[in-house]
Amino acid sequence: MQPRFITIKSALLDDIAAGRLQPGAQVASENQLATRFGVSRMTARRAISELVTEGILARTQGVGTFVADSRPMASMLTVRGIQEEIRARGHKHHCELLCHDQRVAENGVAQWMGVDENTPLFYTELTHFDNDLAVQLEYRWVNPSWVPEYIHQDFSLTTPNEYLSKQAPLTEADHVVEAVLPSAAQAAALGVSASLPCLQIHRRTFSHLGVISVATLIHPGDRYRLGDHLNFTQSPNKETS
Repeated sequence: MQPRFITIKSALLDDIAAGRLQPGAQVASENQLATRFGVSRMTARRAISELVTEGILARTQGVGTFVADSRPMASMLTVRGIQEEIRARGHKHHCELLCHDQRVAENGVAQWMGVDENTPLFYTELTHFDNDLAVQLEYRWVNPSWVPEYIHQDFSLTTPNEYLSKQAPLTEADHVVEAVLPSAAQAAALGVSASLPCLQIHRRTFSHLGVISVATLIHPGDRYRLGDHLNFTQSPNKETS
């Protein structure tokens, strides 16, 4: 039997998917959900809080909780694989492998990776789908010194992010976000117009070994967002900088 907060989450997700709850609509309060499902308010609060964290709901202090913009929203403060984000929404993830080989680092990549120019690196290109909608084009360079078996992986069964997370757990990351127009090839892979603005993320990830990978992630602007919740509450005696 699944936990009761999962039951509440599933019911709300079903209402959103079926259009019974539209973007901007206010959802039932924690007390109302607790009564409806016969659970404690704490259980209802956990369901709501997880949907807020996942970007599906948005909470306004003193007003209520509402269905968020229908575009998926990823955290700016944490690093999660696109497959995790999609599955957390109750959707189906799959990817199409466009390229998986070994090649010499391109301009700037060697510097980001901390290796010499002309160093052979592993390279992968994939398109990720949320249900059947393309939501991310991934270009990833990987240091073969740290994960030599990467080149032999079947990325129809796993994703680069899932594999690397197991082989070289993340310790640090940095990223740069910018708006771009896709190239003709990128637009075709994403199934969008070349005039559609896209969100581009350059991300470098580290493990205790060093730089593991450098990835460029491109998302159609009408299908993806970045955002997060910041809490600046401090104790009265804590100094600020």
